[in-house]
Amino acid sequence: MKVLIADDESVVLEGLKYIIDWDALGFSICSQASNGEETLNKILNLHPELVLLDIRMPKLSGIEIIQTAREKGFDGHFIILSGYSDFTYAQTAIRYGVDFYLTKPIDEDELISAVTSVRNSIEEERREKDSFNRYRENALDTILRNLMIGKASGISSATQRDLHLSAEVYQVVIHERYNQDSFQTLWNFAELLRVTNQDHNSFDHVVMDKHDIFLLKGTFAADRFDSLLHHYDVNPQKGSPLDSLFLTYGRKVYRLEDICLSYQDASRLLNRRFFCEPNQHVLGYGDLPPLDNSVLPRESWNEKTMEYSRRLTDYIQTQNRTRIAETLKELESNLYHTSMDIPEIKHYLIDIYLQVKQNLTHTYSNMDVPFSSNATIIDFIENQYYLYEILQYFSEHFEICMNAIGSPSSKTIIDDILYYINHNYRENLKLETIAPLFGYNSSYLGKIFTREVGETFNSYLDRIRIERSQELLRDRTLKVYEIAEKAGYKNVDYFHKKFKKLVGESPAEYRKKL
Repeated sequence: MKVLIADDESVVLEGLKYIIDWDALGFSICSQASNGEETLNKILNLHPELVLLDIRMPKLSGIEIIQTAREKGFDGHFIILSGYSDFTYAQTAIRYGVDFYLTKPIDEDELISAVTSVRNSIEEERREKDSFNRYRENALDTILRNLMIGKASGISSATQRDLHLSAEVYQVVIHERYNQDSFQTLWNFAELLRVTNQDHNSFDHVVMDKHDIFLLKGTFAADRFDSLLHHYDVNPQKGSPLDSLFLTYGRKVYRLEDICLSYQDASRLLNRRFFCEPNQHVLGYGDLPPLDNSVLPRESWNEKTMEYSRRLTDYIQTQNRTRIAETLKELESNLYHTSMDIPEIKHYLIDIYLQVKQNLTHTYSNMDVPFSSNATIIDFIENQYYLYEILQYFSEHFEICMNAIGSPSSKTIIDDILYYINHNYRENLKLETIAPLFGYNSSYLGKIFTREVGETFNSYLDRIRIERSQELLRDRTLKVYEIAEKAGYKNVDYFHKKFKKLVGESPAEYRKKL
């Protein structure tokens, strides 16, 4: 606690500094003064808890100092010292809230008793103030929570005034970490906005669902926030607080009961952060897209998962990077407009990736296709903040796969097609479906294929399938119908017909000779 000592007599001034042990009584002398104007200025600038003041001072009297200080909001304590025992002075001093009126010469014990009493009063005031502030903060916290969820009724005008909730405009801002790599930066919201927030006049803060929520109050605070956003858009500063923050903000509203609408905007936008572009740190209420329940409806998830995984598998095998990029872009667009929540989207992406992995590892079982473990893949996708991070992961890993399974002898497009057939003969392959994968129409590709290979596409495919079935027939644990299916023939009778045509005998006859 600070004490200011004022007396126009230097001898008395020095004596007051040492007559008692101020430290032992809980005070430190912050300054001293020898005239009224100096004393008043130091009171208003230093805000001491206690002023020890001579009643008779040059320029301004002690009573004038006390009166002016009170009028300017000073609520500290005064002990008056005077060589006059005039009752009128004492009455006036008491009217302005002076704690003690002591006459000179100063009695040490009397001064100690007075200072001790003042100290006890200050400590009690602090306890009461702390208790009130805790009550006030608890009440404000509860009210803010209710405002956010639309329970604004029952807040009296007096309560609004006491808690400084009355304002001409309101806006809700929510912040959290930008990503898992950003640490909790020590920053102050008032400093970020360059506003003062004394008595919560500019904004209030509440924590809900582990999110820091700020309620901007008044035109000045809202305008400062607009300026912050504009400045960051125009001139982003590396290392600024926003580099480690992600902010969402709702619409401006003009009634206390509409604060919930701004909060709803900001909350919905938190779920949309998943779709932000790289280094995008802010989403505003104008960025809320229309959601379309017809885009990736729940009943078609499995079907669409299989479709996307099949297409991506085909494009990886055919080294078609353009189609991979287009497919991922299409997937991103569909997810952007879907009504799925973020955990569902991540699960959907996990299913697609794992299906691609399964397709490729099955097709190229004799190769070491460089996929991470399922647990690693799932953990990575689930822990990403942003969709672009996941799609980038897809693109990078698909590139690695293409390099791993690419045709080692590829010189022409036909080499790539033959390589593709030799690894996918089990599937329902048709020239009409293969041709687009390599950027050709089926008619033109058919002519090129026949010219370069010396036989038609269907003839080559049948030959590859029958050659594979001949290898499988060595495994006597396999039934003929199982071999037919493994070779790519769904109809066992058709398999028998093709086998006999190309080999000259039935599968059973061929097996007997092995």
